[in-house]
Amino acid sequence: MARRAPRGAVYLMTLQIGLTLAVILITLIAFIREWAAPDVIALSVLCLVVALGLVDPGKMTDVFKNEAPLTIAALFVIGGCLEKSGAVDHIGRMLRDRLSGNTRMAILAFSVITAFFSAWMNNTAIVAIMLPVTLGFARSKNIAASRLLMPLSYASILGGCCTLIGTSTNILVNGTLRDMGIKPMTMFELAPLGIPLAICGIAYLTIFGPKLIPARSSITGALEIDSRTSPLYHLLIGENSPLVGKPLAETPLADRGIGIHVMEVRRRGARLMVPLSKIVVEKNDRFLVAIHRRRGGAAKPDTLFQSIGAQVLSTVDGIVTELVVRDESSLLGRTLAEADFRQTYNSVVLALHRNGVNITSRIAELSLDVGDTLLVITALNNLDALDATRDFILTDSPEDLPEEVHVKKVTPHVIWSWAVLIGVVLTATLTDVLHGFFPAIPIVPIHYAAMVGALLLLWMKIITPREAYSSIDWQVLLMLYGLLGLGMAMKETHTAEWLARTLVDLTEHFVSPESLPIVLLWLVFLLTICLTEVLSNNATAVMLVPIVFTLAQEIGVSPRPFLMAVTVAASTAFALPMGYQTHMMVYGPGGYRFSDFLKVGIPLNAICWVVSCLLIPIIWPF
Repeated sequence: MARRAPRGAVYLMTLQIGLTLAVILITLIAFIREWAAPDVIALSVLCLVVALGLVDPGKMTDVFKNEAPLTIAALFVIGGCLEKSGAVDHIGRMLRDRLSGNTRMAILAFSVITAFFSAWMNNTAIVAIMLPVTLGFARSKNIAASRLLMPLSYASILGGCCTLIGTSTNILVNGTLRDMGIKPMTMFELAPLGIPLAICGIAYLTIFGPKLIPARSSITGALEIDSRTSPLYHLLIGENSPLVGKPLAETPLADRGIGIHVMEVRRRGARLMVPLSKIVVEKNDRFLVAIHRRRGGAAKPDTLFQSIGAQVLSTVDGIVTELVVRDESSLLGRTLAEADFRQTYNSVVLALHRNGVNITSRIAELSLDVGDTLLVITALNNLDALDATRDFILTDSPEDLPEEVHVKKVTPHVIWSWAVLIGVVLTATLTDVLHGFFPAIPIVPIHYAAMVGALLLLWMKIITPREAYSSIDWQVLLMLYGLLGLGMAMKETHTAEWLARTLVDLTEHFVSPESLPIVLLWLVFLLTICLTEVLSNNATAVMLVPIVFTLAQEIGVSPRPFLMAVTVAASTAFALPMGYQTHMMVYGPGGYRFSDFLKVGIPLNAICWVVSCLLIPIIWPF
């Protein structure tokens, strides 16, 4: 049983508990209302609990001793190597080329491969890799992309529940267990629960997905883009051109009504890095322009160029494609005008898709957010450069470019990347198992194995230090450190104990003592699912782990069933598009509406709830 606080400390403890609960409430509201970036909120909470005296300033640095963020960072680097080498991409393309046009078989195949790889790699990276592959397949087989993209996102979550390294939440909970003096999870401890969940979830999506998921168009389809390919013209303004001396904004080259889009302006060999509205046309100026208008009605190139006295120097292949703004994008919170989008990315934005709505006017004035989908026109050979920025998820892969444009990935890098990941998994797993039989063999913790693996890839030059740093999601790491401070405050002030006792007292009035552990398990899992739909999965886990640990002590049972319930439930966010990062990645390209996720996700939440609560007491007895 947990030890109750001394009677003399009741008032002080009550005040501290009240302050901690107030901080928790503020944190919840801040995350839900998105007052700031998640890492900013989390680090602010860390400073706040210290300022309020809930955590001793001398103990503030203890949060940085948790090995979970270090493990996650090292795995980000290894995952970055796998992504860079094209390991998953090649397998996805092989699958795509062998599949028929049957929607159910496509959902099954793409879901299985996504779930498998997400058990070993970051979910976001897997979906980013598989997104253009899946869209390419949907286009080639004339299948609505919406039918495939939602299962892709859901499968990445289900696969992450199967191993210790499947999600950052699993690793975070494992680090918290170490800090609490509880036996940490083994590499495959979650597999007896995660694998049945993945099987049930994928079966549900395969059987009912084609009926429940509507056939919605992407932004390209919704805006009736007749052709996704469009030539780009290099023009030379002649000496006798009527445009010379006129502001560009007053010339036909600025007429969006007939589908003209200026991509680039060069003068005396140098690119003009100024807004188009400030350019006055001079003789021998060179323009790169696209002529593309949805639903037809675009200007005739030959007639237009002759009328403005421009000579066509050359043409290059262009494409109308969609770019999904990533969660780590440098564009977040900035408008297209502020980012100087045209100049920076060599692309022109035609429309923006947000929350199920296609926006085609005043786009440059909108601040961009995660999951926004931009319909752009750009050169085919610019896709690699767009991908390299890590600001977007491409819906057209550079792999699909003509052979002379595409640079093939180096096969040895694929082999070495997989070898290192497998080595990390085997080292952490086998040393843990062998230590039980031969105590002389030391246990190699996952954070050390992952760090060595990441360093090996750096020494072998599979990835450069700059690429390694860019592959790490620093927002996730900083958010974890900040949230660990909230968990520390809940422990130091006995808030977790107070909440656990309150929950036990309330439940005891309605159920018998024999049924209490089972009922509380079902309630804890449901509470975790509800919270993780509106909070980040890591924030949910950090807040609930100390509560359920104390709850188990209060009723005199093993805490492990409750801890595993929180770990898995914190990742099963299916009902709301903002519940998980991967949902926002497919939201725009799939043309989804908010209600689509409710219709498909709530039954999947219910399946995970029921299956988990039936299996957990069997796998981890009370």
